[in-house]
Amino acid sequence: MPRFSIIVPSHGVAGRLPQALDSVLGQSFGDFELIPVTDGPDAPAQGVAAGYAERDCRVAPVHSPPAAGLAGARDAGLRAATGDWLLFLDGDDTLLPGALAALDARLGETGDVDVLYFEHERTPWWTGEPTNPAAPVLARTPDGAFPPERAPHLTGVELPAWSAAYRRAFLTERQLTFPEGRFTDIGFGGLVALSAERVAVLRQVVVRHLLRRQGNRLGLPGGHHFELLAQAELVLARAAELELPAERFGPLFEQLFTAVLKTAAHPRRLPRRRRAFFQRASGLYRRYRPAGYRTPGGSLGVQHRLLASGAYLAFRTLRGANRALARAVSAVPRPRGLRTRLRYRHRLRTRLDANLAVYCAYWGRGYVCNPAAIHAKARELAPHIRSVFLVEADRAHTVPEGVEYAVIGSREYWDALARAKYLINNANFADAVVKRKGSVHLSTQHGTPLKKMGADQATYPVVAAATGSFSRLLARVDRWDFNLSSNRHSTEMWERAFPAAHETLEYGYPRNDVYCTATADDVARVRRELGVPEDKKALLFAPTHRDHATGFETGLDLEALCEEIGDEYVVLLRAHYFYDRGAARGTGRVIDVTGHGSAEDVCLAADALITDYSSIMFDYANLDRPIVVYADDWDVYRELRGVYFDLMEAPPGRVARTPGELAAVLRDGSYADEEAGTLRAAFRERFCQFDDGHAAERVVRRVLLGEPPEALPPVVPLAERVPAPAATTLVRS
Repeated sequence: MPRFSIIVPSHGVAGRLPQALDSVLGQSFGDFELIPVTDGPDAPAQGVAAGYAERDCRVAPVHSPPAAGLAGARDAGLRAATGDWLLFLDGDDTLLPGALAALDARLGETGDVDVLYFEHERTPWWTGEPTNPAAPVLARTPDGAFPPERAPHLTGVELPAWSAAYRRAFLTERQLTFPEGRFTDIGFGGLVALSAERVAVLRQVVVRHLLRRQGNRLGLPGGHHFELLAQAELVLARAAELELPAERFGPLFEQLFTAVLKTAAHPRRLPRRRRAFFQRASGLYRRYRPAGYRTPGGSLGVQHRLLASGAYLAFRTLRGANRALARAVSAVPRPRGLRTRLRYRHRLRTRLDANLAVYCAYWGRGYVCNPAAIHAKARELAPHIRSVFLVEADRAHTVPEGVEYAVIGSREYWDALARAKYLINNANFADAVVKRKGSVHLSTQHGTPLKKMGADQATYPVVAAATGSFSRLLARVDRWDFNLSSNRHSTEMWERAFPAAHETLEYGYPRNDVYCTATADDVARVRRELGVPEDKKALLFAPTHRDHATGFETGLDLEALCEEIGDEYVVLLRAHYFYDRGAARGTGRVIDVTGHGSAEDVCLAADALITDYSSIMFDYANLDRPIVVYADDWDVYRELRGVYFDLMEAPPGRVARTPGELAAVLRDGSYADEEAGTLRAAFRERFCQFDDGHAAERVVRRVLLGEPPEALPPVVPLAERVPAPAATTLVRS
């Protein structure tokens, strides 16, 4: 039997069905059966499905009458399935490349679970940023297989059916099918979660879901919204029958009634029979409310209490008042987050918390870079200081377990910013953040500057246009108390780029400590994680962002380069963080590691670096491994972006101007010869001055613990440092 059965209902999506089917048939993992479910012999999708079945024996269409709806179509596919694991796609969803391989690998790790939940991406039909609503839900779950009681918030009702893989034998043994009617995902998801004994998660996007221009059909006005109550009652009755413990029943109850109240309060979903919907919901609420259940705070809590008491008129009045407030707020300039910002202003009048620190990296892109390294060291040396890491909502799932975080824009975010004594960032906090008396702001930076930065960008039109108001930039800089530097060159350039009254700390970059502390085992572990074969030499190709270009282009045919330099090499491609495209993935001898969380890990895995003008060269030089500069557009870059020194006159190793030159220095080994080593040694003397493995300790002791400079660990001389060992030896005499 196949490993996976993928069931794809196709009602109303015949035009997009080929994309869904192609996304499955194009998977690198081929042990599956694909079951399109069509409305009948004369349905538009039937011809599409039949054509695919003729071309590929893994496609096995089945029929379900339109009257059976989505639930009936999925159940028809379920009955026909023979695979070990079931996946459900809507007809306009697609599987991401490598999805089935990732699921198979994860199931191999977790063992015999009943359900494997995974992330999905909701993509606007035309423009806009995709969202990943499953990420924060799955981020708070254990790492391995676990019983549901260990993650009571994972009730199943918040995730659609196409955000999980289900063990077919489990569904069959428990006689689990999709409940009839609309909102079937809520009923099915809840019943599955209540029946499962062991579950696991894959914190990776597997399905891309297209948001239709017309919106979700379930959100349209009509009496079908009463079916939401039927699905909720089905799940609640089952939970009561099982005598579900309060710690699990509470989250399930709250999530179900959050959906119910959202419908009850919506002005257009129930143009008629609103009172009847409310009263029936009120009856369900009172019947199934768990013992000891505490209502949530704020407006939602008020709605809970009104629903519990059946006070429809008061609920309708509250709803009208909220709509009136929304109309009033919409007339105020900069309305987004106004209520939260007013709360922030109020919090600014409360006492500063001397034992609270907030951290942020790359405008909320995750737990990375210098802030993460300082945070980790602070937990060791200053455990009395509570630390909160600030992240964007779609990055919350990347925060390591045990690290407290707040989502940017949330109440918790503004509360922490208002009360924290220590504010640590590798970029800048939002313009609205107020520098409080007694607070300490540390800018850690995130690289050594080759390109012009800060105020020095003003004379370069392309960059200046992207930067925006320089007066606002300098206002943000004025909040700094300390600015971190990893070498004397940076100290001088930062003083030019960010003219303000802060103190420069020449302590090195905490993120680079690992280059002096990592072991051979650490290097081997990272290479395994990235998929680098043991018998291959890894070349890291890390180009920088071009302000004058749109989108990311490597500037190199990497597959062709691999062919020219021999099969002993693989290439690790890491684009600028602006172009983070998800988890590491490989195509032949080129492994895309752009989405790997740690740039430092990627550098440890690489035996040599190829870059153009990226600041990664300054960090990588700490490893004392070969570096090649690929400078095919140096003159254009220097003129349009501006640079602080001529890299061609002081490179960290060999320079290549064309693909042919690059292939030649790699093929003949001159990139790692004595002359290249001499260039690298001079570069290290100039740019690796303070990165000795103790930078994070110096920062924590000085900034968070207030120790005097003379009490800090002195910088270890460059000649006495022992960089992390490379996996292979490349240097040639």
